[in-house]
Amino acid sequence: MSTTLTAVTRGRVRRGRRRQTVLAVLGVAVAVMFLVSLMVGQTFYPPGDVLRVILGGTVPGASFTVGELRLPRTVLALITGLCFGMGGVTFQTMMRNPLASPDIIGISSAAGAAAAFAIIVLNLGETGVSVFAITAALGVALVIYVLSFKDGVAGTRLVLIGIGIAAMLNSATSYILNQAGQWDLQAATRWLNGSLNGSTWNEALPVLLALLVFGPVLLGQARNLTMLQLGDDTAAALGTRLERTRLVSIVAAVGLIAFATSATGPIAFVAFLAGPIAARLVGSGGSVLLPSALVGSLLVLVADFLGQFAFDTRFPVGVITGVLGAPYLIYLLVRTNRAGGSL
Repeated sequence: MSTTLTAVTRGRVRRGRRRQTVLAVLGVAVAVMFLVSLMVGQTFYPPGDVLRVILGGTVPGASFTVGELRLPRTVLALITGLCFGMGGVTFQTMMRNPLASPDIIGISSAAGAAAAFAIIVLNLGETGVSVFAITAALGVALVIYVLSFKDGVAGTRLVLIGIGIAAMLNSATSYILNQAGQWDLQAATRWLNGSLNGSTWNEALPVLLALLVFGPVLLGQARNLTMLQLGDDTAAALGTRLERTRLVSIVAAVGLIAFATSATGPIAFVAFLAGPIAARLVGSGGSVLLPSALVGSLLVLVADFLGQFAFDTRFPVGVITGVLGAPYLIYLLVRTNRAGGSL
């Protein structure tokens, strides 16, 4: 008995150390990528100049280039990555299904369709487009939840309903784009591709506020979400209030996704990829909310940097993340099919 207890204790300690190491490495990687994004551009600024600008100092040239152009873009990349990573893994954990991501089940498609309608049909400005995108994402998430509810919410049912709704919304978006004039089409396409070009503090502030409000809510639900992975019966036996946990988690996760999407557009597959990558790094046991948030942030920062400087042509960040995420989606579908399982 004592030998078994010792082995269990050692396992917990080992997993705890691995988790702390992964979090530290991810945190350092995000910080380094954040600093590199501020340093590198048409003009290179050394770390000392960048840090002086961040701390409020005046550096000729850097104060404008770094402080007014690069810093809002990089901060927005950082916080939207945190939002997408945390929001995406919440759905995947709650439904015990890696396909239960906002990219797949229609929430991002709802924001995209609403934004296209607001830009092309209503000719609204940035604020109006953001409001439409946030409202649509929240509304469609509620519809998916209600339609998939039958003696509880099953992950497979929610995914299938979400995929169907996403298909309808994508068709609606295509129809709206076909009716657009050239100028409106360019604006809508830029938004739908997921882009950080022209980022401002006015776009970053609402996302930051959403992160400060909904992030702690999700972290507070971390234990309950972990319990849901054990199955509804086991989680309920351990004292988890199933539907309350799901409802609170869905509202908070959709809030993060909606506000992030309203600022940058639907950056493809970040919410889908962050959770599985974080789970592989951390290993079994414990919540992956915080590691997924850091992975999401790192993905957006790296993809934006590659989109700006790795090719002859500059690509929006969503194009780069789409190239990274599509092969993983195909792999996941093939693996599921070979295992003889359903979605």
